[in-house]
Amino acid sequence: AHSQNRTAAPASVEGFNCSANSTYPCQAYALYRAGLGGVPADLAAMGDLFGVSRFTIAHANNLSTTSTPAQGQPLLVPLQCGCPSGSPNAFAPTQYQIASGDTFWIVSTTKLQNLTQYQAVERVNPALVPTKLEVGDMVTFPVFCQCPPSSANNATALVTYVMQPGDTYASIAADFAVDASSLVSLNGPEQGTQLFSEILVPLRRQVPQWLPPIVLRTNASGAPASPPPSAAPGTNATTSDRNGVVTGLAVGLGVVGALWLLQMLLLVCLWRRLRANKGRNGDQVAGGVEGGRFGKSGSGGGGERFLVGDISEWLDKYRVFKVEELERGTGGFDDAHLIQGSVYKADIDGEVYAVKKMKWDACEELKILQKVNHSNLVKLEGFCINASTGDCYLVYEYVENGSLDVWLLDRGRARRLNWRSRLHIALDLAHGLQYIHEHTWPRVVHKDIKSSNVLLDARLRAKIANFGLAKTGHNAVTTHIVGTQGYIAPEYLADGLVTTKMDVFAYGVVLLELVSGREAVLDESGEPLWADAEERVFRGREDRMEARVAAWMDPVLAEQTCPPGSVASVVGVARACLHRDPAKRPSMVDVAYTLSKADEHFADYSGESLPVDSSG
Repeated sequence: AHSQNRTAAPASVEGFNCSANSTYPCQAYALYRAGLGGVPADLAAMGDLFGVSRFTIAHANNLSTTSTPAQGQPLLVPLQCGCPSGSPNAFAPTQYQIASGDTFWIVSTTKLQNLTQYQAVERVNPALVPTKLEVGDMVTFPVFCQCPPSSANNATALVTYVMQPGDTYASIAADFAVDASSLVSLNGPEQGTQLFSEILVPLRRQVPQWLPPIVLRTNASGAPASPPPSAAPGTNATTSDRNGVVTGLAVGLGVVGALWLLQMLLLVCLWRRLRANKGRNGDQVAGGVEGGRFGKSGSGGGGERFLVGDISEWLDKYRVFKVEELERGTGGFDDAHLIQGSVYKADIDGEVYAVKKMKWDACEELKILQKVNHSNLVKLEGFCINASTGDCYLVYEYVENGSLDVWLLDRGRARRLNWRSRLHIALDLAHGLQYIHEHTWPRVVHKDIKSSNVLLDARLRAKIANFGLAKTGHNAVTTHIVGTQGYIAPEYLADGLVTTKMDVFAYGVVLLELVSGREAVLDESGEPLWADAEERVFRGREDRMEARVAAWMDPVLAEQTCPPGSVASVVGVARACLHRDPAKRPSMVDVAYTLSKADEHFADYSGESLPVDSSG
């Protein structure tokens, strides 16, 4: 982290300075008021805005995932606060797609409620011209945040709070159950603050085990506190209240009883079906009940048996398709509709989807997909379970231009992927990985990052697909090694170590594919692409790096005029991602920041220098 020492003060227009006294990255929070600035009072909408899942926001505020916050209700939004290499300021990056009428200033002051400033947005997006934004442009908005300094040993995290009309240090301290002196030590004297300026407020205990009063008083019952209805004084009001309580209690108990009875009936039916299957097949149900679901049946089913609890939690979040709909939409899963592997193109009610057909339990994949929501991840639209065959179907958004590997290997298509397009694909992929690594809890490791799992939409922007191998958690160890040759990290292959850094390694391989236009494993020798790059590009004098890159890069790019420094900087990022020691690989936060600088290099390139050619 970089340090720019100064006296404590509210954030400048570019945010809070990185500090050598703080450890990055860290868990931070922003105080956000629901339903303001054109953002619906909906946890999913807020999650989309900040690049976190609604489940993360619900968990941080002790809410159910189906809660609907009231207009203006204060909520804590979890942030992964970092100090990217080369940045003087700490921030939590969030990706936003420009809509009609948007400007850096409008989005900062309305939707993001002054949690950032337009000057900081300009600095983080050097390749974008603020007055020439186009609908669909992806912009990184740096939400101001900070990690607790070592001197604040009793602060578990810091909240970014925007000063509101009538606020004083005393009132804010009361809202967060802290001393006003702690605000002075973090932000300087109260006289230095202005309306709508950002200040830091410490949390003294862990969230969500403890919530500050400003959040607790509206979240205590899962709904905002509201004044009681007016009533005439005397016994009538008392009687009315008592009758209301009794009536509400009776209705509540009736509903609970009915749900309990329904669940018992379903379980009895399921038990009878299993006994009937056992009698017909002469086999025991293998695996028993494990992880909340039945294991694979012995011979008759060919698939998984699902308990009611397996899918009931997703019924209100995703569309449940009928088998007949999917069969009609795919022509009976005809090969003419096959996209790749077991994924089919389906036309259902005028909408086009991608349907992934599986013979195994998709519960783990569903559990991960319901946690993530980001523009650079392929969106799950719904699912279907065929109980008679054991097939499970996941229904995704359809991404028009298919997978990246096809584009790179098809010379005709590859010519459409100029260097700017490839750089944007690298950035999109970095943003998607940064999201699942830093903004989900527990963290998600994709485990199968490769060019065939990177899909391109109509604008050639990238989305990460296929979470079939993904795992939650960090620093796990497995003896079951799965993956694709050429992308597997050495520590995973040798020791079964599952960390986010294995995704970083695979990402480095994809960067090499984007630069070279070649596959992850070379056909002629079976040698991994990263090993070839290590021998022919990474080794040697740094001042000759650009020449080595020019001789190694995709001939399609060599035909074009592109900045050698931008290409070489991307190769430098790939080299860092492919470090044999996972601890020395960069985080995806650092990768995204460095690639944005490469994009800036490209934007500043005048085209007057010599074209990059294959002669070096």
